[in-house]
Amino acid sequence: MNFSELNLHPGLLRGIEDRGYTELTPVQEQTLSHTLQGGDAAVQSQTGTGKTAAFLITIFEKLLRDDSSRGKKALIIVPTRELAVQIEGEARLLGRHLKFTIGCIYGGVGYAGQLAALRKGAGIIIGTPGRLIDLHERGSLKLKEIGLLVIDEADRLFDMGFLPDLKILLRNMAPRTDRQSMLFSATLNRISRNIANEHLNDPAFIELTPEQLTVDTITQKLYRVKSHIKPNLLLGILQRLKPRNALIFTNMRHSASRLSKKLELNGFRCRHLSGDLPQSQRLRIIDDFMAGKFSYLVATDVAARGLHIDDLEMVINYDLPQDIENYVHRVGRTARAGNSGQAVSFVCEKFGKHLEAIESFIGMAIPVETAGTDLFATDNGLEYEIRERRRRRSETAGSPRGRTPRHEHRPDRSRRPDSRPR
Repeated sequence: MNFSELNLHPGLLRGIEDRGYTELTPVQEQTLSHTLQGGDAAVQSQTGTGKTAAFLITIFEKLLRDDSSRGKKALIIVPTRELAVQIEGEARLLGRHLKFTIGCIYGGVGYAGQLAALRKGAGIIIGTPGRLIDLHERGSLKLKEIGLLVIDEADRLFDMGFLPDLKILLRNMAPRTDRQSMLFSATLNRISRNIANEHLNDPAFIELTPEQLTVDTITQKLYRVKSHIKPNLLLGILQRLKPRNALIFTNMRHSASRLSKKLELNGFRCRHLSGDLPQSQRLRIIDDFMAGKFSYLVATDVAARGLHIDDLEMVINYDLPQDIENYVHRVGRTARAGNSGQAVSFVCEKFGKHLEAIESFIGMAIPVETAGTDLFATDNGLEYEIRERRRRRSETAGSPRGRTPRHEHRPDRSRRPDSRPR
């Protein structure tokens, strides 16, 4: 089914065409068949299936044409700031020919811009629970005005401990019969279903997760490799395959930083992304990567969900994830909206123990490829790293913590601290 068959508002349809969307994905077709008629929906769908466009199209169309939604606002509740920014970007693209003010509300940054958007009468608000509650308590966000509600990545909201915050927000909104609500989740587990049954109005439950959790258009493969030569294999793969862009996952923040530096020393344009970076810096890195200012991003699982990158060619699990569900979320960054992509995983002695659980979870054995010696490249940054390690050891040895100066006398332990001279 094509979008042109939905009889959408002309300005919205122009935005959809500008995005290059023509045919509806299964999640879009099944969701929109309910939501465009005013019904609530609880949707189980994996990332990369077009769910964001499904709820944004519903929001735009209802705010534009539904008399019962006039004067009301739409609220999209998400678990992370990164996801809020991604949805904001998609909303601006789809609504580029429409006159809507969009507010993006999240913590870790100042209030000025967010308050300004609310004062301008933002019709669509995207936000994380903590900052939304904060602005509601300040009187800046009127939750009773919400006529359209989306709870996105509900399972992750619950995993991150936002269930109490979500319930606070829901209690302060209009009754469920006075608004249209949608819930999206990778799994419609017990908590998700309870929230849908309690706070949505007779929702349609739409379950689209296939038996095989990973997208068919992702070419998956793995290499068994020792930890100390993983950098050489990574460099060889990048040099041979020359992907236009790649997202490379590590399990630890310091590994992401070190690996990013190593790639730079070997001539690859690269940055790293982890949760310890300031929010403003993280957003700038994501924006630059999406704009193609550099080709390779090394990241922890902070980028495993909610990061939408058009035409991402390759995902590399430099470290196999310890959380089996994160394998699906990581590789789901590529092959989005019908595109194809590659997912390469390294199985080493440190993280290889998670492979069996991952393959059981996704319902398939990931094809194994043998890396010949010609696939391992020389690490030109190794000499730099050796010099850095020597420098750090030298600094440590020269510091007061590293050694005891020769002139320093040992304390006289013959007298107790509380003894007095006679």
